Formats: sequence, structure tokens, C-alpha cells
Amino acid sequence: MDAREALVVLNLLEGIGPVRVRQLLECFGDAAKVLQANRSALMRVKGIGDDLAGTIVQWQSTTDLPGELKRAEDFGARLVFQTDDEYPELLREIYDPPIVLYVKGRLLPEDKNSIAMVGARRTTHYGQDAARKLAYQLAGHGITVVSGGARGIDSASHQGALSAKGRTIAVLGTGINIVYPAENAELYERISDNGAVITQFPFNRKGDKQSFPIRNRIVAGMTLGTVVVEANQKSGALITANMAADNNRQVFAVPGRIDSPQSRGCHNLIRNGAALCENAEDILAEFEYLFPNQALGQADDSEPMPLANLTEQEQAVFDVLETTEQTIDTIIAKSDLPTPMVSVALLGLEMKRLAKQLPGKLFARR
Repeated sequence: MDAREALVVLNLLEGIGPVRVRQLLECFGDAAKVLQANRSALMRVKGIGDDLAGTIVQWQSTTDLPGELKRAEDFGARLVFQTDDEYPELLREIYDPPIVLYVKGRLLPEDKNSIAMVGARRTTHYGQDAARKLAYQLAGHGITVVSGGARGIDSASHQGALSAKGRTIAVLGTGINIVYPAENAELYERISDNGAVITQFPFNRKGDKQSFPIRNRIVAGMTLGTVVVEANQKSGALITANMAADNNRQVFAVPGRIDSPQSRGCHNLIRNGAALCENAEDILAEFEYLFPNQALGQADDSEPMPLANLTEQEQAVFDVLETTEQTIDTIIAKSDLPTPMVSVALLGLEMKRLAKQLPGKLFARR
């Protein structure tokens, strides 16, 4: 067994996180020697008690290294280690960088110019529209958009970056073979084709209350800054913002309605020193010293934002939809399309989670 395979084994063991692995490597030199050590030698390492020492000693009976490597190969995922050039440069700098990353897609050097976008799962029309537009603008300027692949703001952020034909990275709180939520299966494929889907968790690991905060530290750690688009006062997105601040990364917040509970988390962040963010220029201005203006792309924010995989009629209807409710008659008049065509387009947009029908046969962007 070589050192890289031994690191995969350590990553498969319950309770052996990046900090303890670092302590073990400082003591034994490489991961293969850690797995060869006896219980008493392991217990001399700070933070390794009898239970964890027993977990390591019994690794052969509790892990399936050949099976894990085969699952990765069959799934089209690669294992990226801290010593690899592909490992995100900024992620190496945090206190507890992941031992190994499972990657489907590609991590590129230009991904060092990346911004995290996070927010509520249960979001408003305003929040989703703001996330899509902001991600579209950032991607158009050559910035990689990083988010968590979840419902709400995460999905809208990925979609916005893809619409600009830019790069986006989804960081999962599950094994890389688990799509959560299930309706994002197609979105995950598009992300891996135009960026990467990554996780530190082994195959078949389901998400839980522990795994998502662990995921959040990767989102914050691999990016220059974190934008909170919409969040209530107890949102997990605020955890990501705090992690970004702890790593000396910039925190931004998008303001919302003063009477919306979903905006209170963002408003508190702004009150406590986060930079107010209304558009991509507010973010780029903070990092002008890293990538001068002449290196930035030229995103035309005045044009309607195109969305991938829409028919011509769906795109036309989407362009006239607003975050506020409209009647179908208003949509027909604005789009200048026949009634049956508008009805079919609205149904398609609803199925793609880009539009929502409200009581009274009113329609709005999701």
C-alpha cells in the first residue's frame, strides 16, 4: 500500500478528521506507517485515545479500499490529494484542509479566482433572481462560482454561472454519488461538465447535521470571499460566512426587503461589517489587486440572462417573467406569443424550477 492509498483509508475511518491525520503524519512520517503502527504507539499522539487507536488498528476489517477505488473509477471521479497541483490552492491554507477530495469534472488553476455564493434553501423570488444575476455577472468576468449544490440560492447560483457559460463548482455534504436534493441530478451533470462536483466524503455517505457544516468550511476555504444572498437569522449560510471571516476571507451580503425574515441574516452581516453587495462590481472592486481590469471578461449585464436547456419559447417567456406576480394575460402580451405556446412554456419553466404558479393563476420567477 502506498501513502496515497493509506490516506484514502484514513479518510474512510470514522472520527479521524484532517487535524488528527496531520498530527499522525507529523509523528509517523507518512500515512502507510500510521496504518502499520500498534495501539500503544498511536496513543502517544496528541488527540488519539484508546477508541481512535483501536479504530486505526482495526482498519482492515472496517474499510474496503479496493472497493472504494473501484467505485471512484466506475463513477468517473478522481481522488485529489493536498500534494497534487489540482488541489485548490486557497483550501490548503485553512486550519483543517480535507485529506482527500473526490472530484468529478476538473479543477483548474484559474479556479483560484473563485467566489462562494450561499443562502437559504427556502428562498424568495427576489433571492433566486438576485443569485442567478450575480452568478451570471461573476462568471462573465471569469470568476468561478462555488456553492453547495442545494436547493434555493445554491442551485440558482450554479444556474446563473452556467448560463454565462462560466465555471462553477458544487461542494457536496454527501458522498459524490449521492444527489441531494434528487431533483438536482441534471444540474450536477451540467456542473461536472463545466466545472467540478467535489466532496471530502466517501461513497454512499449520506448528508446529516454534521456533514453540511463540514462541507461549508470547504466552500469558504477554497474561495477569495463569500457572498450571502439571502438568509434568515438561523441559516446555515451564516456558518459559511463566519468560516470565511475566520479564514481572513472577505464576506459580502446582498440586502433584501426590510420586512422579509429571509433578509435579516444578510442585514445583520452588513450591520456587523460585511460588505454590501448589489452587483459583481462590488465584489471585483475588493480584489482588483489580484486580477487587474484588463484580465477580466466583459459581461454585458444589460442583456437578458440566457438559461441553458430552454426552448426558444421558454426563453422568451422567462425573459418577461418578473419576481412579482403577473397574470397569464400580461405574460402573453409582453411575450407576443400565442396563448397555447405561453401555457406550454410556463409548464416547462415550472418543471425546470425556473417559474412558479401562484394562487389565482398568477406566475412569477422562482
